[in-house]
Amino acid sequence: MTISTTTPERVVIVGGGSGMGLALAAALVADGAEVTIAGRSAERLATAGRALADGPGTVRTAVADITREADLERLFADLGPVDHVVATAADATGAYQPVAAFEADLARSLISAKLIGPTLLAKHARFVSGGSLTFTSGIAAYRPAPGGAMVAAVNGALASLGYALAIELGPVRVNVISPGWVDTPIWDTIAGPAKIERHRQLATRLPVGRIGRPDDIAHAMLALMRNPFITGTVLHVDGGHRLV
Repeated sequence: MTISTTTPERVVIVGGGSGMGLALAAALVADGAEVTIAGRSAERLATAGRALADGPGTVRTAVADITREADLERLFADLGPVDHVVATAADATGAYQPVAAFEADLARSLISAKLIGPTLLAKHARFVSGGSLTFTSGIAAYRPAPGGAMVAAVNGALASLGYALAIELGPVRVNVISPGWVDTPIWDTIAGPAKIERHRQLATRLPVGRIGRPDDIAHAMLALMRNPFITGTVLHVDGGHRLV
């Protein structure tokens, strides 16, 4: 009898309690990985953990706020070196506001979650050989909308952060994934009860004829994580949105 000595992938997903992060966690657990999902809500993480419990891999939950450096320092001190770290966390509170009514304090929440937080991840994460770090930006950087200046700016800055860290942290690979419109819980904040109709309208504008699903983004993230010759790259998974 041959006993496998292959070590399972160890992956941390900050923002893994819902949406794209949860879809990635499900794909990894199905592949036998050891996955840690981290986020601010213990309740959401517990629900996600139960949903992932039946896969051949293992799942661990950790309450950690990407905007709090002490949380991230503690998280990686507990885990030690890992194969991959992925950030999908975002704070949509006040993200969309016209510049004429701009409130800096609301904007700081977005900047803290989507730009400072990933930088802190890069500071504290420790990787095994061949490791990777993946950030999540978005279509707003390339197709900005009125009222979304700060969202566009932060998503664009993530691409530049990824380029710089790919040089500074190499051979750890650093990449950015840029989703288009994807059906995730953030739409409940953005559109509320009008979400279904908004999605229908948006789908007609895309070459693929539909908006994205979390699984679409999860599969693209896996490609970035597992290809050892991709770094300093922004992968667009937007259904052709940049073309229309």
